[in-house]
Amino acid sequence: MYIYEAAALGAAALWALTGLLSAAPAQHLGAIAFNTTRMLLVTIMLCLWVALTNGWGSIGNDHLLPLILSGFVGIFMGDTALFLTLNRMGPRRTAMLFSLNAPMSAILGWLLLNEDLTFLQISGIGLIFLGVLLAIRFGKRKSQLHKWESIKGPLWIGVLLGLAAALSQSIGSLIARPIMEAGVDPVAASSLRVGTAALGLVLLSRLPYSWVKPAGKFTLPVVGVVALSGFLGMGVGMTLILFALSGGDVGIIATLSATTPALLLPMMWWRTKEAPALGAWAGAGLVIAGSALLFAS
Repeated sequence: MYIYEAAALGAAALWALTGLLSAAPAQHLGAIAFNTTRMLLVTIMLCLWVALTNGWGSIGNDHLLPLILSGFVGIFMGDTALFLTLNRMGPRRTAMLFSLNAPMSAILGWLLLNEDLTFLQISGIGLIFLGVLLAIRFGKRKSQLHKWESIKGPLWIGVLLGLAAALSQSIGSLIARPIMEAGVDPVAASSLRVGTAALGLVLLSRLPYSWVKPAGKFTLPVVGVVALSGFLGMGVGMTLILFALSGGDVGIIATLSATTPALLLPMMWWRTKEAPALGAWAGAGLVIAGSALLFAS
């Protein structure tokens, strides 16, 4: 009866899980090497799927440039900034910062596409920003000593990287929106976008700078976790959300898919054996409440 809603929650749970799965290999390999490996593996997975379903035919010549640009901005720049944030801020703070992509998309739609913003949506944007601030400022107790709760380097750099990740994701989605509305196969479009990001990352990793080189050795277990992270997050997770949107109410589906920061907290509790601080729960709750208002019809 609630299959579409369950699919949206499943996608949010998988995105939370992949945040935890990605933390160790991203730290081991470094953000660039981790993301390059992840994108290459996901590109192969998606291309195989599209080849089996004959989805390439839905992409016309006029779709290529916007999808490539969307992949460069939204995935190459966005995911790179996201995993740089993950290495500096840990999974919890990264998920909270990335949740700002929803209000950023609404604001960009208002600024660039002349879309209306209702009072409820403006209130939702305010609640989401407040929730993120609350979770970052008061989301950790002194007794929490796990490495995922520590901040590496200046806080402002991590916050700027997280904001850049969310903004890049918003801009990438905005560029791709007209193409997706034209009926392009979503998996084929994702293949092109992810492939663009993978190519950009491979070229970036060839630069003669130490920070783009692998920080640790590639081992079978590490590559396996990277592949699992990509498969669950970008493969199964995106498929579930597309299925949910195919038959569910867009507002409800979008709100349920925004529960990732809240679903991440009990997972971290189980993994670290440390109960999240009250500020973390309150911040995640405000993000969900703000998302409900933002996507209210």
